[in-house]
Amino acid sequence: MTVANIGDVEFGAELAAFEPDTSLSAVTAFAAAVGWGDGGGRFSDHDRARTQGLPGALVPGIMAMGFLTTMIHRWAPAGRVERVDTVFRAPLLADQPCHISAVVTDIDEDQGLVELDLSVKNEARETRIFGTARVKLPTG
Repeated sequence: MTVANIGDVEFGAELAAFEPDTSLSAVTAFAAAVGWGDGGGRFSDHDRARTQGLPGALVPGIMAMGFLTTMIHRWAPAGRVERVDTVFRAPLLADQPCHISAVVTDIDEDQGLVELDLSVKNEARETRIFGTARVKLPTG
């Protein structure tokens, strides 16, 4: 379900789940697009990432934050994301599916503000990233 304004938002509502493309090719393309090249393999090659002490090629944190923002804009196309605050608990790995979710935790109807709790979980449903977002919505 999408929302057009603050009156459409319900406390406790869950945003539609989002499962982004975390394929190695998508991660490699993202890293190249932001000017990081392949990060010495950490974003493009599982074996090279392991030689750096990583569990495999990583999904960059900024890419994961983009996934969160994408989910919010799918829910509220007219909304303006004012803030996304995240805590990275564990690496998010390329080629492993992840599940992005959010729930409405506060609504300020006068200001048109919504607070969301966010989470990114891996295929085993382990929380890799969590945080909050504040979204400004039209009031009328």
